[in-house]
Amino acid sequence: MKHPIATITMEDGRVMKLELRPDIAPVTVEHFTSLSNSGRYDGLTFHRIIKGFMIQGGSPTGDCSSAVGEKTIKGEFAQNGVNNPLKHVTGVISMARSSHPNSASMQFFIMHADAPFLDGQYAAFGSMIEGFDLLEELGNVPTDETPGRNNPPLTPVVMKTVRVEAAQ
Repeated sequence: MKHPIATITMEDGRVMKLELRPDIAPVTVEHFTSLSNSGRYDGLTFHRIIKGFMIQGGSPTGDCSSAVGEKTIKGEFAQNGVNNPLKHVTGVISMARSSHPNSASMQFFIMHADAPFLDGQYAAFGSMIEGFDLLEELGNVPTDETPGRNNPPLTPVVMKTVRVEAAQ
């Protein structure tokens, strides 16, 4: 069975492709697809990068806060009563959220390294199929590591576009 493919095109033209899994996280994939294809991620940044952990993007404010009034979705993960077997390994895409399990809105993260402690607590919804070299490079971008700053890159890491193609 083929799955939808998300293509994240960076400002410099390089891409990362991720196979999304609506069979595992249908609400999350539908929400991410809608945001992507409406252009909501275009021009936004990977605003939080933690080497050896993850790169996080999708904040409309350019930091770790969400815009007021953004739609939130149910967290599709075990701790929230949803069977989601995807593991948080290198290249997996997952939704960021606050401490509330149903608070995911726009922000997502891509694993730079395995983090099994996230399994069952965040809605993983796909896996990288292309662009691991770019992920590795982005995961090593110099960041501001001042406590409380949430590791923003010293130079903006801009997503030109994010689009999802339906399964063929």
